[in-house]
Amino acid sequence: MNRQPLRLAILEATRILEQAGVASPRNDAELIAAHVLGIDRGRLPLTPLVDPPVVESMRRVVEQRAKRVPLQHLTGWAALGDITVDVGAGVFVPRPETELLLEWGLKLLKGREYPVVVDLCTGSGALALAVARARPDAVVYAVDNDPTALAWARHNADARAEAGDTPVRLYSGDVTDPTVFAELDGLVDLVLCNPPYVPEGTEVPREVSDHDPPQAVFAPGGGLAVIRHVVGMAARLLKPGGGVAMEHDDTHGGAVPELLRARKVLTDVRDHQDLAGRARFATALRG
Repeated sequence: MNRQPLRLAILEATRILEQAGVASPRNDAELIAAHVLGIDRGRLPLTPLVDPPVVESMRRVVEQRAKRVPLQHLTGWAALGDITVDVGAGVFVPRPETELLLEWGLKLLKGREYPVVVDLCTGSGALALAVARARPDAVVYAVDNDPTALAWARHNADARAEAGDTPVRLYSGDVTDPTVFAELDGLVDLVLCNPPYVPEGTEVPREVSDHDPPQAVFAPGGGLAVIRHVVGMAARLLKPGGGVAMEHDDTHGGAVPELLRARKVLTDVRDHQDLAGRARFATALRG
């Protein structure tokens, strides 16, 4: 059995993915190779030659990725902060841009002992679980209204608890319900949210349109319907000095800060860009 250079297999995978219109073909080709080999991506240079079955396994995964199946569905996981969570059909895949929102939240919590954190529209549970990992002393609550997403979140929360992380308190609820987490009014240090915010009718990549649950992506009211409720929840949940950070569409760089400023109890409203320079999330503090 003639062994083959892994470098050539990655180059071929990159070519196929580029032709298919995948946004980051080289990145995805390397991650697919690492997945098939069962190693970290950084160890790929230490594996110069591979057996033909490995090349064939890579080819099959690359074929699926070329059909625009999300890479995370093919590998079965997505990363956020210092953790990975399992993802698949029926749950929104965490995005790298959300790292910046997480960083802002963790920075706000510095110097606070036993902070109370709420993650709204938790989906896979990634944000809540990343906070619990970074801050073992935190009391973290998470909520979603979708049963499939909650099943994924429960699975991921159980896995993180087994790994020794602080358990997250997971609930079924809708952010449009004014009674959700009413017992926490005025007690929360940090509210995080990555809600559905893409305006209905917006053209999105096939990875999103074909695989992400629509209710986790799109929102009526120009994409602001859910965000309006999240702003109201944050205003009542936060304690003085607490903060809220919520992701939004790149067309909402003016609208979401305006909604936050409309709440007199919220101050220091700011909008933040992602690494590509697009308006991505807004923050505010409770006065």
